[in-house]
Amino acid sequence: MIFDLHSHHDRCGHAEGKIEDYIQAAIDRGLHYIGISDHSPYFYADEDQLHPGIAMAKSELNNYVKEVLSLKKKYQDKIHVLLGMESDYFPEYEALYKEKYKQYPFDYIIGSVHFVHGKSIFQRGRWDNLSKQERLEEKEAYYRLIQQSAKSGMFQVLGHIDAMKGFLLDFHDEKTPVIDETLKVIADEGVAIEVNTSGKNKDCGGWYPSHEILERAHYYGVDISFGSDSHVPSRIGDDYKEVQDTLRQLGFKEMVYFVNKKRHTVLLQF
Repeated sequence: MIFDLHSHHDRCGHAEGKIEDYIQAAIDRGLHYIGISDHSPYFYADEDQLHPGIAMAKSELNNYVKEVLSLKKKYQDKIHVLLGMESDYFPEYEALYKEKYKQYPFDYIIGSVHFVHGKSIFQRGRWDNLSKQERLEEKEAYYRLIQQSAKSGMFQVLGHIDAMKGFLLDFHDEKTPVIDETLKVIADEGVAIEVNTSGKNKDCGGWYPSHEILERAHYYGVDISFGSDSHVPSRIGDDYKEVQDTLRQLGFKEMVYFVNKKRHTVLLQF
């Protein structure tokens, strides 16, 4: 059984193609479940679309949900279309985001930390003028936010939990117990993490998270999901088989996905 819970489309301003393009690509690739999970609006902002090149406008959320639900019905005989969202996590606005999400029938929500200390984790050079201690503090702040997101009760899956390495190639050189602490929190809260294959599009290459983190996730009993994080239809389901093979080698026996926020499993065949 093949699924992909992480995909975007042109509403967010930095992806190509319509939602239907991603669904058709998923059918062509033999997927059984395709999750549509575009970037959440910045609900706290006065502007309708605070960052047009990053996330959809607040006024587009209803249209987004209606479109996904309509396509779910249209393609119900060919593939299961899931209504998802990739949500930024801002602890100071947690109550606001929870209230917004309660209004819609999401199958799942991916919680992602994209900003630390007000800066994007994908900002090139953000560590260049920091001392070793400051670099470590930045990394630990990132993981403390991930811990808070796991405890928030808002999310079924946590997105790309080492994505800060995208343009920071020595990210994992700064050793800290905070990653193990974070994985234990995630396991205790019963939230899944994704293997996200979009790291190949950043300087770091490969997947999020690293194999080392996946090994520790297995040790703590963390559930693993899958998302290509596609921003073009051609990447739907990207590396799915390779991810399954790697997870088997690391000792995992299953992957998880969510329908109506209920956990379902896919056994990894040995």
